[in-house]
Amino acid sequence: MGIVVDQISKHYVRRREEIIALQSVSLQIEDGEFVAFVGPSGCGKSTLMNMIAGIIPATSGTILHDGRPVLGVNTAVGYMTQIDSLLPWRTTEDNIALALQLRGTPKREMTDRVDRMLDLVKLTQFRHHYPVELSGGMRKRVALAQVLAYDPDTLLMDEPFGALDAQLKLVMQDELLRIWDRSRKTVVFVTHDLGEAIAVADRIVVFSSRPGRINRIEKIDLPRPRNVFQIRFAPRFQEIYESIWAALEPEIQREEAL
Repeated sequence: MGIVVDQISKHYVRRREEIIALQSVSLQIEDGEFVAFVGPSGCGKSTLMNMIAGIIPATSGTILHDGRPVLGVNTAVGYMTQIDSLLPWRTTEDNIALALQLRGTPKREMTDRVDRMLDLVKLTQFRHHYPVELSGGMRKRVALAQVLAYDPDTLLMDEPFGALDAQLKLVMQDELLRIWDRSRKTVVFVTHDLGEAIAVADRIVVFSSRPGRINRIEKIDLPRPRNVFQIRFAPRFQEIYESIWAALEPEIQREEAL
């Protein structure tokens, strides 16, 4: 049943001033769909994601996840942020197992799942390494495996590759699509990188400057599976980029002028 966002608004009061982060946002995301959010800084992309995760409440409106209202922390989603949450004193396999341990997963099942995740993210030979011994890309793969290990219905990804250099971002985008092609989980992906959004997503939701509203939704009609290294040279990629940028650029300029 996916995710239904119905007339969501979010208001904050900061230093006695009301700030409207989101205003009357409605959106439906289908099961197995890969949707990217783009927009100016401060437009409410991450705020909406946090509401889908049940971390913060909406001021008004409702969110349904798989037909159930999100009224508190949503344990049916996995959340991957820009900064990984790997514990430095735990090995790769122990970090992946963390959520399973907290959920009381039986030991045999936990071992099987961790083994599958290590194989999925191609880190089996690094299972006994600590985070400090891993490259940036490896740490991101561990963080992704950590989220996938307990098999959430939906993946929420907030600038997961934002801290990586350009080449490593491409590698991780390719890895993500490889894994997603196998699982076809619902993915909500926040990014400031329009090229990244086009390369990975089925649809892109373009937000206006604050107060955040949905300005445009663009279906990405590039064929799958996609090679993120080559797809940027496709004429259709350039057409989509120019079309979305025409809607996005004025919103970014408006935000910078505030």
